[in-house]
Amino acid sequence: MSKIDIGIAEEDRIDVAESLKHLLADAYTLYLQTHNFHWNVTGPQFRELHLMFEEHYTELATAVDEIAERIRTLGVAAPGTYKSFAELASIKEVEGVPSAEEMVQILTHGHEQVVKTCRDVLARAQAANDESTVALASDRMRVHEKTAWMLRAMRKAA
Repeated sequence: MSKIDIGIAEEDRIDVAESLKHLLADAYTLYLQTHNFHWNVTGPQFRELHLMFEEHYTELATAVDEIAERIRTLGVAAPGTYKSFAELASIKEVEGVPSAEEMVQILTHGHEQVVKTCRDVLARAQAANDESTVALASDRMRVHEKTAWMLRAMRKAA
């Protein structure tokens, strides 16, 4: 590949891309959890949760592609294996099939974690004057903050 000259220093491009790898891993792990829960949810809220989880994993499928393509745009190889995602992700896999209520709680925490990962990407991208990654991270934060809010609203009051 020819030299990348997009106005971002190589060291900064690599730093931003490395932070994006963590975002990709978190988003992909959340995608897998959401899809798993879509398949396995049961209970009185089955239809509502089944359909909502489908909306969420469909949105996440598009997001992981955008994140991976941004990593490539910055000249770095995007991770794409379960092993690499497991090493990079802040979100841990869930064993077994939780109750519908637990699924909502797990996904709430997952979306909140992605917001935190986005904040790290955002700070690094701002420091590098990488407005394209800033926009991506900011857009992702908005989606995950809103989704976490909606999931929290579904849970019983503590």
